[in-house]
Amino acid sequence: MATTTFERTSVSQKPRLFLSQIINMSVGFFGIQFGWDLQRANMGRIYENLGANPDQVPLLFLAAPLTGLLVQPVIGYMSDRTWHPQWGRRRPYFMVGAILSSIALVFMPHSSSLFMAAGLLWVMDVFGNVSMEPFRAFVTDKLPDSQVNRGFIMQSFMIGLGGSIASSLPWVFTNIFHFQNTAAKGLIAENVKFSFYTGAFFFLSAVLYTVFTSKEYPPTDLDRMKKAQESNKGFGGGAREILHALRNMPKRMRIVSLIQFFTWPGLFLMWFYYTTAVAVNVFHGKDASDPVYAQGADFGSLTLAFYSVVTFLFALVLPFIADKLGRKTTHSLCLLCGAVGLISVSWVTNKYMLYGCMTGVGIAWASILSMPYAMLSGSLPRDKVGIYMGIFNFFIVLPEIIASLGFGWLMKNVLNNDRLLAVEVGGGLMILAALICFFFVKEKKGEAEVEPLSDELKILEERSV
Repeated sequence: MATTTFERTSVSQKPRLFLSQIINMSVGFFGIQFGWDLQRANMGRIYENLGANPDQVPLLFLAAPLTGLLVQPVIGYMSDRTWHPQWGRRRPYFMVGAILSSIALVFMPHSSSLFMAAGLLWVMDVFGNVSMEPFRAFVTDKLPDSQVNRGFIMQSFMIGLGGSIASSLPWVFTNIFHFQNTAAKGLIAENVKFSFYTGAFFFLSAVLYTVFTSKEYPPTDLDRMKKAQESNKGFGGGAREILHALRNMPKRMRIVSLIQFFTWPGLFLMWFYYTTAVAVNVFHGKDASDPVYAQGADFGSLTLAFYSVVTFLFALVLPFIADKLGRKTTHSLCLLCGAVGLISVSWVTNKYMLYGCMTGVGIAWASILSMPYAMLSGSLPRDKVGIYMGIFNFFIVLPEIIASLGFGWLMKNVLNNDRLLAVEVGGGLMILAALICFFFVKEKKGEAEVEPLSDELKILEERSV
């Protein structure tokens, strides 16, 4: 078979891409985030509808971190060693994960028991991780160093857009399409059902769009990759390579991983409890059969959608802020904004004040989705980006596992099942992450430079269409 111009392009000769091409390769993350935000905004509500107590909710959310811990490094390892002339390296994983996750999204609102809902969440999270993990490596594969920050920030942009729409869907279906937002014990409200159906459509459609509009470059040395495949065949070989990479993490990655370890519990506790905290502590509803509780839960989901809108908009200016202040200072300040947002939920006396709280969270979320990856981008071996991105997620999922296994006891015995206090604890942990980032990350001169999003004309000068 003749070698095409595209096939001769290696990862060491990556051309600068047009803005439209970076958008195409990022659209899939819009769909993936649609699925994640649907479960984050609604699974606590679904579990309580099916009879769970607040102290049981963290354990029922264990699916996401465990699957991330097990699946992401394995998928990273496999995708590093995958190459197909038509489908590429990462795109087969995008597609398979999206198809199976979308099926689980359709079945989720038909759960008739806690056991069924928890089982479907496991399926959804396993294949959601299969789709998501290669997307981080996709940026490093496709873009030259000068555009890596731009690629991760475009992902933040898509995540904010997808999350804002997904989180607002229950409110939209109730207030615009007049679907029921209450249900008897053991049933799922109609507005939540149709939100999940919509999520399945967007998840699959967006990922397929990226699969069919983006190409991939073959590895620099296909023969070397094939030898690596031969020398690391089977589960044992893969496990050895993952453990070797874990033991030999770059110094920068160790510090940024610690920041992640304390950042993400704040987010998890918000996703566990924020919607129901609004329903109970702000709206003073009783349970899922109470219309006041349902209104509060819908409004809580709407304010979660608002923080995603803030993320969507803040991602446009984040490169310029990072260019002026540096990545570590920018990330530290953004984390402090998120911490203030979470802690201030307890000061709310009017439901509309929640939009102010979620503004801080949206600023933090935009930075969390891009700055840690940008800080890592130059420190990872090019032929092991997939593995290291998977390992990096250890430090996202490990704190969630700890929270899932241990926070239920704290909720019951220390916090008296007060959902609002749990959200505030998350804010305190985010402050700790901000301090670690500011005092321990060392930046080299010139590292803070981030390419602005508006340089497409410069690319046009360098390349012809």
